[in-house]
Formats: sequence, C-alpha cells, structure tokens
Amino acid sequence: MKSPVLLSLTSIASILILSACGGSDSPSSAPSTQNKASVTEVASDQLIYRKNSVITVKGKNLDLGINLSHQGCGKISELTGSTATQKVFSCKLIAVGTVPITITDGASSTLYAGQVTIPLAAQPQVTMVTNLGSIVLELNPAKAPITVDNFLNYVESGFYVNKIFHRVIRDFMIQGGGFTADLTQANTSAPIKLEAGNGLSNVRGSIAMARTPALDSATSQFFINVVDNIALDTNSGGYAVFGKVVSGIETVDKIKVVPTSTRSGLNDVPLSSVLISGMTQTK
Repeated sequence: MKSPVLLSLTSIASILILSACGGSDSPSSAPSTQNKASVTEVASDQLIYRKNSVITVKGKNLDLGINLSHQGCGKISELTGSTATQKVFSCKLIAVGTVPITITDGASSTLYAGQVTIPLAAQPQVTMVTNLGSIVLELNPAKAPITVDNFLNYVESGFYVNKIFHRVIRDFMIQGGGFTADLTQANTSAPIKLEAGNGLSNVRGSIAMARTPALDSATSQFFINVVDNIALDTNSGGYAVFGKVVSGIETVDKIKVVPTSTRSGLNDVPLSSVLISGMTQTK
C-alpha cells in the first residue's frame, strides 16, 4: 500500500468543438470573412460558487469550430441543440473573484475576450469531528480553487467518515484522510492538479494536500501543519495549502503527541486510532 508523502486554477477549463468538413476535388482557397466564425454575445445564467452555470454563445458560423476557455470552470461540456448561430455550454464554477473568458476559432484567433465575477458570500468552513475533539477548517477557494473543490467533494460524499490520522509526527504535521482503522487504503477519485505557489504558506495550523513524489498526484489525503514548515512551500515542487484551522487547534495539539509506531509498513502510525467520525461543511 502507498501513502502520499510530503515532498499541491487557475487551470483553464476548455472544450473544442470542431465540425466535419466535406471534401473537394479542386484546390481549396483561403476562406472569406463571410465564412469565418464570429461571436456577438456571451451570457451566463448564474454565477454561484460550486453551482453549474449555463453559458450561451451567440454569433455567426459557430459550427466551424470554437474553443471556449473559462478560468472559473471545472470541466466544460457542450449541451445539445447547438446551431451555427448559438452554442450552449455548461460548467461547474469552482473559482471565485474576477476570472477571464476567452473564445477562439480553430486557428486560435480570438473571437471574444471578457470576464465575469463569481461572488463568495463567506469562506467555506468544514467541521471535522474526531475522537480527540473537533477541528474547524476555513478553506480558501480564491487561492486554491481546484483543491478546495476536490476536498469539498470528498466531504459531501461522506468519504472521510471512519478514516484516520495515519501519520503523526509531533514536530512536523498530522496526516490523514486515506486509511481506515485497519490501515486499509480507500479508493479515491482521480488525482488533481498541484496548486502550490498560490500565496498560502505551510505555517502552523494550515491544511495542505499530501501527495506522492509526482506533482499532480494528490487525491484525498491532507495534512495539518503543527509547526511552521515554510520549506514545504517550495520543496520538491511544493505542497498546496488550501485552508487553515480557525477553531480546535487544541485538538490538533492533542493528536500530534499521541504515541506512534510502525504498522503494516507505515511509519508514525498512532498506537490508538485517531478516528474521523464526521466531516461536514458548516458554512
């Protein structure tokens, strides 16, 4: 079994839609302006963090192929019913603040460049309940949108229930979120993109993603720094901080001093399980 070790948008979501072209026996000529795609309007139905947004693009000759890039989105999909004058897309908004939208044609010429602002009423908070007490985490989607969305997906699915802190080093960090009490490693979703270097630092009380030596390998496992570990901001590509403890640091301090040993090939495993009995988004 393997556990991530401590060695993470604004990633751009994009989708390319290209139409099929008919053949011709005669040499092709340069396309006229009339046969080029153009965009006259781009509109979103709603701009709510972690909700799906429908994006409508209007123009001419859109069936020739356009590329929509939206830095606030996760994966973009085209909805059915598109025409040469209108294409409709859907995406989950995982970033906050002002983000750019760009539309290009098949030759990478810009057809549209604009921006939208995705508001955030309050920083999301998650309450983690353990057998040694509770910890309240405040997450930062503006700095680590992919990581926060990934973490909240696991929280919402109930994944962290009955997982443990399986690696505890009192002068370093406490790591959990991947194993059950019998040290069975749980199946996870796909790895995410590393968001290190986002302006958040591995200081005491911060929460970051654990990963393998591969940069884009973080899944469910996280760690809470129990001391300032600034070197982790850049060492081996860095470790992505995505939030901080705002309540319950005394619980973190209880966990960091539990006796540990080597079990099932894993080092620094608590002798008595530190169990996560629940994790809920409370704000």
